[in-house]
This record gives sequence, C-alpha cells and structure tokens, in this order.
Amino acid sequence: MDIHAAPVTHVTTPAGPILVLGDSLSSAHRIAPEAGWVHLLEQRLQTVSPARKVVNASISGETTSGGLAHLPKLLAESKPALVLVELGANDGLRGLPLAQIDANLRHILDANRASGARSVLLGIELPINYGPQYRDGLRNLYRDLAREFNAPLVPFLLEGVALNPDLMQDDGLHPKADGEPRVLDNVWKVLEPLLKSSP
Repeated sequence: MDIHAAPVTHVTTPAGPILVLGDSLSSAHRIAPEAGWVHLLEQRLQTVSPARKVVNASISGETTSGGLAHLPKLLAESKPALVLVELGANDGLRGLPLAQIDANLRHILDANRASGARSVLLGIELPINYGPQYRDGLRNLYRDLAREFNAPLVPFLLEGVALNPDLMQDDGLHPKADGEPRVLDNVWKVLEPLLKSSP
C-alpha cells in the first residue's frame, strides 16, 4: 500500500512538540516502553531535530471519544506543533458506527487546527472477519478526512508488520518489539517532510 496515498500541500511546521494521541498500538502494549515506536521516534529525532520533544498521550484501550475528551487539556499543556492521531482501532473492533468514528475524528482534527497544530492521521486496518463493507468504510474514512483537513496520512500503521507472525504478538493485534522499527518507518516516511522548521 502506498503510504503517500493522500496528497497534501507542503507546509513547514514549527519545531514545537509532537503529541501522539493514540491507543495500545502507540503505548508499547506488552513490550518494554523503550521498544515501542514512539520511543524509537524520540531517539531518531535526536539525530535530525534534537530540539523537538515527543509527548506520548497514548492509552491502551483508548477510543476516538476518549481521545477527544482528553485532547483539550493535552493541547493546552503541551502546545504541540504536530499531533499524530492514532485512534479508531478500538472503535472499529467494537463495531461502532462509522459515522460516530468520523464525527469524533473530525472534532479532534478541528481542535488541533484551532490550536495551531498540524495533524497527521495514522490509519488502521481491521481483521478480515469484519467484512469488506465495514473495513472499506473505515479505510475510506481516514482517506477522506486526510484530504479534507490537508492532513498527511499513513493509511495503515502496521503495513508490513500485521501479516507477519514473526513480528506480531499472539493476540494478532499488537506488534512485538521486533516489529516496532517497521512501524516507525511507516510513520517516518510521512512525518519527516514536516520536520522542517519555519523561518
């Protein structure tokens, strides 16, 4: 899958903090925290943009509604330049209506924009037993929101990881530590162009 699927207008981003608003896929579920892709991102930033800080507000089990509820305080306290929005997996696994997921993500993206932060959407794919209609609907939801909000999109956070049993935990949902560098690479290809500081 082409992780540059959503065309965006190039906008340089101030060298402020990066806020990660996610769920267990971003909170190093059942692995050492330093092995998770967000911690690996912090390490990589030290070589290319050392002034940037990463605030990981990811919570295992988090939903779009939970992320939306926590967001105002997070924006006020961390004042991020970039918000990586990695939410929707738990909504999808619960079979929540796509319209509800869309509305919550839309409010999150609106709040980020109002605060002056640039959003990056990190999409997910559901297991095939959820059926093509629901799975395609969720996939299209991320794509359409990315285009509407001019938000860079990683269509599938676990691209190259999810179907490799050597890189996935026994639950079939979360990467092992060995899979986390590939997850970071998926994010980095979209994030790196945004790391230039404004004049």
